[in-house]
Amino acid sequence: MRIAFMGTPDFAAVALRALIDAGHEIAAVYCQPARPAGRGQKPQPSAVEKLATAEGLEVRTPKRVRDAEEIQRFADLKLDAAVVAAYGLILPQEILDAPTYGCFNIHGSILPRWRGAAPIHRAILAGDTETGVTIMQMDVGLDTGDMLKIGRVPITPVTTGGALHDQLAILGAQLMAETLAEIDALTPVKQPEEGVTYAAKIDKAEMRLDWSLSTDQLDRTIRVFAPRPGAFTEILGERVKVLAAEIVKSTGEPGCLLDDALTVATADGALRLTQIQRAGGKPLAAKDVLRGWSVPAGTRIG
Repeated sequence: MRIAFMGTPDFAAVALRALIDAGHEIAAVYCQPARPAGRGQKPQPSAVEKLATAEGLEVRTPKRVRDAEEIQRFADLKLDAAVVAAYGLILPQEILDAPTYGCFNIHGSILPRWRGAAPIHRAILAGDTETGVTIMQMDVGLDTGDMLKIGRVPITPVTTGGALHDQLAILGAQLMAETLAEIDALTPVKQPEEGVTYAAKIDKAEMRLDWSLSTDQLDRTIRVFAPRPGAFTEILGERVKVLAAEIVKSTGEPGCLLDDALTVATADGALRLTQIQRAGGKPLAAKDVLRGWSVPAGTRIG
């Protein structure tokens, strides 16, 4: 098929790779403009832009797609379909209607649960035991379009945000390739009216560990932000990322260290921090960090 691809981060790049490998004609790739990043704050192209450039594909990075000129440029591509994955811009009806088969979205949840910006994070934070990917025929609503394919994966007590992201990216790419191959045989299904939830964008404040919360809540917060960007707390006045922890049977004053091995009391139990990252350092096992850093029992953190 002749398609346009619209996406920006790593999650989307996996799908673009799959569509290239499937032999589709990629007429144009749309992604967000390069953003300042790193210590030098130099503009860095997105994962999708890097892949598209390496493959010799036309890359378009408009700040808006609602302008008449941009809509016409899109229509002039004469597309069979457009594939959208974590693009970052809302598409107007004129864009959605331009391709012969319309626009399809790869969404990282089982709709209608977790419509919105952060479905992977919200599923783990809420304690869901299952999530997945929905391939959706796009309309102008917020992830409200008819469903074409659904894939499911379990969320276990040790699932991290990074691992789930990668698993869903691969699943979404596979389902999207299947959708395009089978498009004439698929019957769109309307989303259920019940069970709608919204995955609000993650606020940086949510990454701070609040030791007055339950052990389960804190464990999920640590896992969902691992390995990047990392949940954090303050230890002896220093901000420290907490990348892994284990639940232990102990109690105490929330935020108080119960031993010399970074076991922290929570509202209803305790967590032992097992992997941390000090400012400017690398992620290390907590026991290795403590060889050169004394953080005694009784210390209050956070």
